[in-house]
Amino acid sequence: MNTKKMKLVKLTRIMGLVMAVLLFTNCHKKGSSPAPELSASPSQISLPAEGGTAEITINGNAKWSISNAAPSWLQLSQSSGNSGNTTITLTAGANGSGATRSVSLAVNAENGQARRVMVTQGATMYPSYNTSPKAADSAGMSTAVQLASKFKLGWNIGNTMEAIGGETAWGNPLITESYVKAVKQLGFTAIRIPCAWNTHVDNKATAHIEQSWMNRVKEVVGYCVNNGLYVMLNIHWDGGWLENNISKLKQDSVSAKQKALWEQIATSMRDFDEHLMFASANEPAADNAEKMGVLALYHQTFIDAVRSTGGRNSHRVLILQGPNTSATLTADLMNTLPKDPAPDRLMVEVHNYTPSQFCFLNEDVSWGKMVYYWGSGNHSTIETDRNPTYGEESAHIADFEKIKTKFVDKGIPVLMGEYGAYRRDGSAHVPKELALHNTSVDYWITFVTKEALARGIKPFWWDTGGALDRQNNTVKDQRTIDALLAGAK
Repeated sequence: MNTKKMKLVKLTRIMGLVMAVLLFTNCHKKGSSPAPELSASPSQISLPAEGGTAEITINGNAKWSISNAAPSWLQLSQSSGNSGNTTITLTAGANGSGATRSVSLAVNAENGQARRVMVTQGATMYPSYNTSPKAADSAGMSTAVQLASKFKLGWNIGNTMEAIGGETAWGNPLITESYVKAVKQLGFTAIRIPCAWNTHVDNKATAHIEQSWMNRVKEVVGYCVNNGLYVMLNIHWDGGWLENNISKLKQDSVSAKQKALWEQIATSMRDFDEHLMFASANEPAADNAEKMGVLALYHQTFIDAVRSTGGRNSHRVLILQGPNTSATLTADLMNTLPKDPAPDRLMVEVHNYTPSQFCFLNEDVSWGKMVYYWGSGNHSTIETDRNPTYGEESAHIADFEKIKTKFVDKGIPVLMGEYGAYRRDGSAHVPKELALHNTSVDYWITFVTKEALARGIKPFWWDTGGALDRQNNTVKDQRTIDALLAGAK
């Protein structure tokens, strides 16, 4: 074969190979599978504790299935499907297990794709007590700012309705309407009723409140409302079931009890007008952001429970306690309030016993000694170790300013739901400069009352029978009453 023919043969072979490659490539393209697709939306679902439904939308280009079977508490309308768009309905009954439950649903497709959907459900431990909800009624129900403008100086009926063992268990007599009238006659326009509830249930399994106790609390509230006083009714310490359990470990069971109790309280008290305010708790032991998050959940449960009962409760003013009811912690940690379907109906509560060594400490302890004197002009030169080392005028003003800026200036009223400083003239520890001590107490009361009110913070004096005698409704400590009224001028 000559050289020219050899070149022609080689060229022909090369062209044949090129054509073969092109033909193979083209055939491969025509017969290839499309890019695998699979989606499952949403990727996270939260079902209500009372039970309910939710939907998952699955979209893909291959057959799919949910490989791990759902638990018995969760039903799926289908667990497999073909390519295209498919909507699955998830259904769960009430979660009475006492703890949150969850499952991760794995969606697997024949094209090798996989997606996961996390389904969680909170727990309910008690029956619903919202058995007779009424239509919302906003008639005559003021906003929080409007309501706060209608009262000025408040009074606590302490160590009574919150006493473990009953109303008289801590040494005070039964509350009478004449006592309430005496409080009003002194110049107070609002009353706080610290109240226990969990210690008055007749069935722990259902958290049902004794009807006799509910009736008695309602009677006392009536004494106040019928005499034109504004009332703050709370769940007080009550054995510490809420305020000592601000933790993620306890949040399900505590929230369930909060719901059960407030549904009952709110339903029973629903027909009172705007004079009655509900307060979620007392002094919740929260001192960091994580605990504040749990406390916010308890407050949200409270709001939802009260609002669900309808009627005037749909627009009643509700009061939320800051962490530790500390002004400092509340300003630092209470950055948002829970959602409320009724706009502008929330207040915030803090307490004030600063410095505690002066206000109520009745013996020297490891972390500090009793303080007898208070205020820049009232320090003792004889008992210098009984002068305060913190918590004087500037500290109070700083806290009040923080609270004013954080809440009051934004249209969220603040109540100083407890405050007080008490005399030691009848105690085992009598100050050497007794007159200066009494002057210090008077000054603290007037100063704190005045400076709080000046910043729109409404004060409620804590009294357990020391200032007003509950046996005969006469004043026992006129200096305290005078100091309070002086601060409220």
